[in-house]
Amino acid sequence: MGVQAGRGGEGRTRRRGAARGLLRGGLAVCAAVALVAGCKDTTDGAGGAGGSGTPAPAPDGHAVSPLRNPDGTKPGLAPVTGEADRAAARKLIARVATKGRGPKTGYDRDKFGYAWMDTADGVPWARNGCDTRNDLLKRDGEDLSYRKGSDCVVVSMTLHDPYTGRTIHWTKSHATTVQIDHVMPLSYDWQMGAAHWTKGKREQIANDPLNLIPVDGPANSAKSDSGPATWLPPSKSIRCAYSVRFAQVSLKYELPVTAADKQMMLRQCGG
Repeated sequence: MGVQAGRGGEGRTRRRGAARGLLRGGLAVCAAVALVAGCKDTTDGAGGAGGSGTPAPAPDGHAVSPLRNPDGTKPGLAPVTGEADRAAARKLIARVATKGRGPKTGYDRDKFGYAWMDTADGVPWARNGCDTRNDLLKRDGEDLSYRKGSDCVVVSMTLHDPYTGRTIHWTKSHATTVQIDHVMPLSYDWQMGAAHWTKGKREQIANDPLNLIPVDGPANSAKSDSGPATWLPPSKSIRCAYSVRFAQVSLKYELPVTAADKQMMLRQCGG
């Protein structure tokens, strides 16, 4: 927003000097904040990941670090901060096996069961009378409202999206503004070994809360079936946490990742 000029040259000069002073002061404050926070980001890389205009994550005391949420039953995806936690993150990611992607031949979403089934045995909340999607909205959403007569079907909520940092006021009438992301995408799973699993095990990974996060719909669509080497969340502060969660799913289901994906995951946590 510009400063309105005065009538005389002296007035203009004073205003320009004041504007320069404000700018210098603002930059000094920003630099001080960045120094205290220690949040300068030197990792870059994946296509689709945010640039200089990336929004900061919404403040969300509701979310939990993946290092403190190994089964995925606690809400959200909080940033991994502090050198001790980032070292723990790198150690976890280092355990992930690698191999090249296999063919996508034969992949079909239905091979992992119908979407959001409540009967995928062996995962939290199975057969609790509420489908997987609504279980996840209840886990991560705040200010929840339910369909009349139901304690399962969420019809509105507030979501602090970890991928973009946006706060989304969601209603069921605009359902696709929030989508459920498979952190380790199902077609990726198929190519890395799930093609040879039983249908029951595929149903588990498709409905396991460890592998599922409600997020901004367009961000999820942009991800598609990408691994971390080609897509990372736009919010840079969450990328280490996202990499940890990807690794947790990989280790639980003994699915390798590509070498490029593992390298990118380590980079996000300072490796």
